Amino acid sequence: MKLLLAGLLSLVFVSAMGQTLTLNDLLKMADTANPTLRNARLDIEINAVQKKAYLSSRLPRLSATGDYKYNAIIPGQIVPADFFGGPPGTYAQVKFGVPYNLSNSLQLTQVLYNPQLNFGLSALDINQQIVELQYQVAQQEVKSQIANTYFGLQAVSKQIEYLKMNVKNIDQLIQNMELLYQQGLVIPTETDKLRINKISLENAILKLENTKLQLQSLLKILVGMDDKSPMNVEDDQVIQQSLLVDKTTINRPELALINAQKQMNDEETKGNKMAYLPSLNFYASYNYNYNMKPADDIRIGISSAFLGLRLDWTLFDGFEKHNKIKMNAMNKEKLETQEQLVTNQMNLATQNAEREITLQTSNLSLSQEQLRLSQKVFETSEAQFKAGTIGTNELLQSENALEQAQSNVVSAYLQLRQAELSFLKSISSIK
Repeated sequence: MKLLLAGLLSLVFVSAMGQTLTLNDLLKMADTANPTLRNARLDIEINAVQKKAYLSSRLPRLSATGDYKYNAIIPGQIVPADFFGGPPGTYAQVKFGVPYNLSNSLQLTQVLYNPQLNFGLSALDINQQIVELQYQVAQQEVKSQIANTYFGLQAVSKQIEYLKMNVKNIDQLIQNMELLYQQGLVIPTETDKLRINKISLENAILKLENTKLQLQSLLKILVGMDDKSPMNVEDDQVIQQSLLVDKTTINRPELALINAQKQMNDEETKGNKMAYLPSLNFYASYNYNYNMKPADDIRIGISSAFLGLRLDWTLFDGFEKHNKIKMNAMNKEKLETQEQLVTNQMNLATQNAEREITLQTSNLSLSQEQLRLSQKVFETSEAQFKAGTIGTNELLQSENALEQAQSNVVSAYLQLRQAELSFLKSISSIK
């Protein structure tokens, strides 16, 4: 089964390596290959196995023992001599047993009543809910990390694209400036100003390329890909399209998790109270002893069997259970306080995210308009520069304004996506 699963996963990754990955593709890959989610699924499976192991305590226990003994010195005992016709008031030493003894026994035990057993099963049922809810919480956290990294990668890629386009424009201007210099129309420092700006752009590109590699490596870890495997991520186009498809579905496993912990606390209180009751066990045993004394040709087998009931009842435990019950009451109060706090925090996070979405949507729209106007101004300045009506400083000012407008668009895009993710995370709807 494990080999089959590994084979399927390898097919998925081979397929993924040959295509452009969307955000949905990355989230699906993480469902099966993310290390955190794999461990969370193992916790669910472990609890299920623990329940099976605990259920086995209801079944009877059968054990067998065997023992071989050689009595180098046969033990003796002092008895009154008159038992054997001796004078009263005197004692004689009598040896019991034979040199060789072989014994075998079978013992059966069965729980008839144990109040702690029922408590343990109920606790495991509740713990199953807890680990499943913990998986849901971990799933939302991992998906949030993947989406944030994905959109960060998109922003960096778009910024690199803008800068490379600006470098291309600068190269064209430098070529034109060199022609003017050869004709004696400009001084060398005018060309140097453009080259300095180009170097600054290329340095920014190198830094962003390094950041891009770091984000790609992080994304590979989050989705369970090998770091050496190539990753092609779909271009998000830095558009204003919203991630919010359905705002009405609110599922908050964090609150359900606290509620399950409250149930566990109540169950532990019941278990501590049930511990005041006794437990009752049935047991049975069969024994067979084979005694041998070869010197006298004695070989005798003796069998025995018995049945019994055993009652275990702790009448006083030094107030241990009493103090545990008090602790459970305090923990319950803590959980209720935590539940109210988490509810308020999540409601506030949802409200803040909604306001941030409205703000960043407007910000992105304004930044895009700013970029459109800056591009128009730069093109006009470029034409004026070629015509010789403005100098290098004026051209670089318009070029810097264009770069700032490009950065503003990328920043507004990233902040909008982060606000949308914060909203979806607050209602556990990152899918």
